[in-house]
Amino acid sequence: MGKDQRTRKYATMKRMISLRDSRIKKENRKPAKKPAQPKEDQRIKKHEVPKYSSALFFKYNTQLGPPFYVLLDTNFINFSIKNKIDIFQGLMDCLYAKCVPCVTDCVVGELEKLGRKFNVALRLMKDERIERLPCIHKGTYADDCLVDRVTQHKCYIVGTCDRDLKRRIRKIPGVPIMFITKRRFTIERMPDAFGAPKV
Repeated sequence: MGKDQRTRKYATMKRMISLRDSRIKKENRKPAKKPAQPKEDQRIKKHEVPKYSSALFFKYNTQLGPPFYVLLDTNFINFSIKNKIDIFQGLMDCLYAKCVPCVTDCVVGELEKLGRKFNVALRLMKDERIERLPCIHKGTYADDCLVDRVTQHKCYIVGTCDRDLKRRIRKIPGVPIMFITKRRFTIERMPDAFGAPKV
């Protein structure tokens, strides 16, 4: 037996209106196709690169110079008291220049929260030789405060022994970090300073 040679008659088929037709109500209409988006590999990748400050000249900070302004962190103050280092003399020995220790309101607030154990540090912070910097922001988290201040103004050296804060400040170009080793202050990322470790 041979194949059935009859073909389908298209004219007799029931015609349907397209779901995108203008005669159909808006609620029942099928939404228009969106243009296909390119795959992630084909998309142009955008990288947000931080703008370099005008203070930096070939990654060398031109705003740093005597008298040096040193922003002190809570643990830096506590460790210098534990190691019996005079902050003013220690800064002078490290940088061989006049240094102005600075403390933000957040650091003082943190010291007040720590209680009676840190009364010596608190009394030291109220010395007239230490410059007090007012804070406008809410909260008393000193690490964020110091990082914000240093990103805005590149004229400070940050004194801290906190690993996390050091890691955050290393990402900001042109900001030296001061810390305590072998019962004396040393400075990082400032090769012309006396206290800088020799490479």
